[in-house]
Amino acid sequence: MNVANPPKFGMGAPVRRVEDAAFITGKGRFTDDVAAEGALHAHVVRSPHAHASFVIGNIKEARNAPGVALVLVHADIAQYNDVVCQTLLPQVDGTPINPKNIPLLCKDVVRHVGDAVAFVVAESLTAAREAAELIEIDYEILNVTVGTEESLSDNAPLVYPDRKNNLAYELEFLKSEGVAEVFANAAHVCELKVINNRLVSNYLETRACLAEWSNEDNRFTLTTGSQGVHSVKRTVCGILNLEPAQLRVITPDVGGGFGTKVFVYREYPLALIAAKLSGKPVKWTGDRSEHFMSDAHGRDNVTTMRMAMDENGKFLALDIDIIAAMGAYLHTFGPFIATLGATIGTGVYDIAAAYMHIRGVYSNTVPTDAYRGAGRPEAIYALERLVDKCAFELGLDVIEIRRRNLISPDQMPYTTPFGRLYDVGEFEGHLDEVLDKSDWAGFEQRKELAKTKGNIRGIGIATYIEACAFAGSEPATINLNNDGSTTILIGTQSNGQGHKTAYAQLAADTLGLDIEEVEVRQGDTDELASGGGTGGSRSIPIGAPSVQCASDDLAVKIKAIATDQLEASVQDLELKNGAVRVVGTDRTISFADIANAAKEPDDISGFGEVKQEEATYPNGSHICEVEIDPETGVAEIVAYTIVDDFGVIVNPVLLEGQIHGGVVQAAGQALMEKTVYDEDGQLLSASYMDYRMPRAADFPFISFDTRNVPSTTNAMGIKGAGEAGTIGATPAVMNAVVDALKREYGISDIDMPATPIAIWRAIQAA
Repeated sequence: MNVANPPKFGMGAPVRRVEDAAFITGKGRFTDDVAAEGALHAHVVRSPHAHASFVIGNIKEARNAPGVALVLVHADIAQYNDVVCQTLLPQVDGTPINPKNIPLLCKDVVRHVGDAVAFVVAESLTAAREAAELIEIDYEILNVTVGTEESLSDNAPLVYPDRKNNLAYELEFLKSEGVAEVFANAAHVCELKVINNRLVSNYLETRACLAEWSNEDNRFTLTTGSQGVHSVKRTVCGILNLEPAQLRVITPDVGGGFGTKVFVYREYPLALIAAKLSGKPVKWTGDRSEHFMSDAHGRDNVTTMRMAMDENGKFLALDIDIIAAMGAYLHTFGPFIATLGATIGTGVYDIAAAYMHIRGVYSNTVPTDAYRGAGRPEAIYALERLVDKCAFELGLDVIEIRRRNLISPDQMPYTTPFGRLYDVGEFEGHLDEVLDKSDWAGFEQRKELAKTKGNIRGIGIATYIEACAFAGSEPATINLNNDGSTTILIGTQSNGQGHKTAYAQLAADTLGLDIEEVEVRQGDTDELASGGGTGGSRSIPIGAPSVQCASDDLAVKIKAIATDQLEASVQDLELKNGAVRVVGTDRTISFADIANAAKEPDDISGFGEVKQEEATYPNGSHICEVEIDPETGVAEIVAYTIVDDFGVIVNPVLLEGQIHGGVVQAAGQALMEKTVYDEDGQLLSASYMDYRMPRAADFPFISFDTRNVPSTTNAMGIKGAGEAGTIGATPAVMNAVVDALKREYGISDIDMPATPIAIWRAIQAA
C-alpha cells in the first residue's frame, strides 16, 4: 500500500513492528521457555482407537516406575467438571442444545483417536512416557463413523447411543412460508452443494502449560499460550470449582492462535490438579502429533445453497442448509460457528428473503471450533461459488450478475434477512477498482499465452463482507512511570498481529513520546481487572479507541501537574519529546519529573473504555488467476489482486501483513490442506509428511489496495481485518480453478482442496 506523507506515529502511520526485533533474535519468551525450579513433566496417554470401550487394569507398576510422581485416571479426578460447551443455542423445538462435553479423562469409552485416558507426571518427559507404556488398558473396539454427511445417515454407527443419527443439534432461522413461495414462483432456481474441508490450525508454537500451586497463598498459577487470560481463568475456575482469587493466569508471547488458542483444553486443569497433588510445578508441552490429534480442528461443513432468481438474474431468496461436523464432543463454541457465519450468508447482495437450516453432527473425529474467520469464510465461500454458478446457468457474465445484485450505497444502512445491520459500504466501487488493477479485460491474452506453455488459465472473483469486532468494549489503562516512560495495560492478547505496535503508536502520538517509550502489557490476570481477549478481529477496532481515550486522559493529567510546575495555563502547554513545554518558550519539565511530582498513582494514570454497540463490516473484492498443468493437475496461483474496505487504517504495514497471511491461509485450504480419516477413524494426515502446508514459494506477489469507507459503528471508524483474507480468498481461488476447468473441459464443479490428484482425476473423467 502506498501512503502519502504518512505521520511518524499515530493513526495511519506505517510503523514497523516493535515486537519483531526480539522474535527474530531468539529473545521471544513463549510458554515452553518459562521454567520453574523442580518442575515435573507431564505426558497424556491418548487412545489409539477412534471408538472403543476400555478398562484400565494394573496402574501400580506405572506409579512405581523410576521418577514417576503421579498417574491420574478418571477415578482420581471424578470430582471435577468436564470442559463444557458454552454456546447452547435454542433448537428448532425451542429446547437448548444438550451437549456432550469433553471429559478431563475418559471414564470407560474413547470417541476419537487422541482422546485422553491417563495423565502421567514424572521427573522427566522420558520417564513419564516410559511409565505410560506400563499402564494396562484393555480396549474393545466399537464401530466408527467419520464422514460429516454420512454420519447423519440411518445406518451410521452411533457415537452416543442416545443420539439418533448422531444429531448433536438442529437450528433454524427465519422459517417463513414466504421463502418457500418465492422459490416456487421463481423464474430460475440454482443449487450448489460444496464441502468446506476440515483443517488443522498448525500455528508455529504448539500448546503448552506450566501449572504451579502455592500452599501459602492457597492459589494456582497457570502459564499458557492463549488468546485471552480472563476467559481461560473463568473456564478453568468452573472446571476445578475454584474461586476467582484462587487462580492467576499468565500468557507470555504466543506463536500463533487463529482462534484455536482461545479455548481451554483438558491438559490445563489436569496439570493444575497434578501440581497441587505433587506439591511441585508441572509442565506439559504438546508435540506436533498431539496438535493434530487433540487441538480443535476447523471448518468441515457440507453446505447446500439454493438461489431463487427472476428472469433477469435478480436474486430473490436464498436457502441455506448446513451440516456442520462437531467431532466427538461439542467444543467450547462449536455449535455457534456455523450460525455466526450464516448470519452473513447473503453477503453483499440485496436478497429480500432467506432461510437457514443447520444440523450439527457427532463423529469419531477431533472436535471442531473457531478457526480464523469462524464460520464466515465457510458461508461466503458457498455463496460466492453459488453466484458464479448462477451466472453460468443464466448465460450471464460473473461480473454482470454481481452488479445486478450488489447492495448500493443509497440502501445503507441495510438490514439483511438474518438481522445483520450493514452501516456503510460501496461494494461496486471496490469491484470496479479491483477489475481495473487486475486487468480483468486483458485476461484472454494471458490465457492464450498460457496455452503456449501447455497450461490452462482461469480467473476468479469473490466479493465479500464479514461481520467482526462485535459489540462490546476493552478497557485500557496507561500509566506514567518514574523514568518518564509509559505502560499500557489491556486485555487483548497478541498472537502475531502486532498489537504492541498499534497501541503504542497511538499513545506515542498523543503523549509526544518515541514508540520505544511505550510498553504494552497483556496476558496477566493479576495486572488486568478484566479483558475480552483476542478473537473475531476485535482487538484493534475495540481496543484502539480505549487506548486513545486512556492516552487523552493521561495527557490531561500530565498537563494538570505541569501547570503548577511551570506556572502556565493548560492551553499554553504541549507534550513533546517526553516533556511538557510551554509553547514558544524553552521552559520544560520532563515526564520523569512529572511522575515524581504526582501525589497519588491515579494522578498519572489514564483510563479509557469505549463501548461499541454494533459490529463492523469490512468488505472487499479479490481476484485470483491460476494456471493448471493438465498433465499433472498442479494449479499455480499466478496473480492475486485485492481491493478491500477496512475503514480507517491504524497501521498499513500491520494491515497488509494480516491480509497476506489470511490469503495464504485460505489458499492453503483451497489447494492443498486436507485432513484425512480412514474408515477406522485413524487420522492419516497427522504430520507434515501427509498434511501439505502453504509455503512462500507457492504464491506470487499479492497486489493489495484499499478503498475505504469509515465505519460509523466504531468510534474511530475502524473495521476489523484479521480474518478478512481468509474470507475473500477461498472462493476467489476456487472460482479461478473452476473457470479454467470449465473453459477447457466443461467441468463446472470441484471441491476443496483442489489438489493435483483431484484436478487430474476431474480432467481424466471429463
